[in-house]
Amino acid sequence: MELHLKDRVALVAGSSRGIGKAIAASLLREGCRVCISGRDPSVLHDTAIELRSTYPGAELMESAGDFTSAAVIASALDVLGRTWGGLDILVANVGSGTGKPGWLQDESEWERLFNLNLFGSVRLAQAAIPRMRSRGGSILFVSSIAAVEASPAPLPYSAAKAALVNYAKNLSRSVALYGIRVNCIAPGNILFPGGSWDRHLQNRRESVEQYIEQEVPVKRFGTPEEIADLATVLVSPVSNFATGSCFVIDGGQTRTI
Repeated sequence: MELHLKDRVALVAGSSRGIGKAIAASLLREGCRVCISGRDPSVLHDTAIELRSTYPGAELMESAGDFTSAAVIASALDVLGRTWGGLDILVANVGSGTGKPGWLQDESEWERLFNLNLFGSVRLAQAAIPRMRSRGGSILFVSSIAAVEASPAPLPYSAAKAALVNYAKNLSRSVALYGIRVNCIAPGNILFPGGSWDRHLQNRRESVEQYIEQEVPVKRFGTPEEIADLATVLVSPVSNFATGSCFVIDGGQTRTI
């Protein structure tokens, strides 16, 4: 299928590894100009080297920094605008599910996880929309199945990701007149080197494997590439009627409709 993405300008936040990296690779494969980002400059640079080797001639930019910071976001968008003239696609893969278990959480933990998993994405969208409104485009937030159904994830993380889905739904109505579409994806259990499930497997392999066997009908982890395939279609013009939606991709794990 032709996705009509050639020469589109994309910013993929949180793309030095895992889901974000796979989305960046997929967009490069479709001919996009892609800016990747990550907190660790050395890891980000290694990712850029790998992507340039895989896609020779691809237009790729690196922007290291904390993409929950308004100043870092503004600086990255300024450089991107001067280099490529605008922005067509924003993928906000921002956040972390690492947190404390249990119902009793202090206020600082709620603030930390909301800043990582909600406010960072809001800042990113608010900075990007003025640069997209004259040309249209697509915003895709990466949420989680913890947003749409009860799960063992930390309570502040789940609440923040649920708020992100609600934000995307309402934002889509506010920016539709500019030709900007807004959607979410809610991945299930995705395994990649250095990710949370990779760490869980190293620490307690038997219980994790039992959990996947019991809770996921397809009885396996998902891959970043499977998430990236859906994300690429959603940000492309072939999905022009899709906006204000949350697309769950979890191997059948969630039980609600």
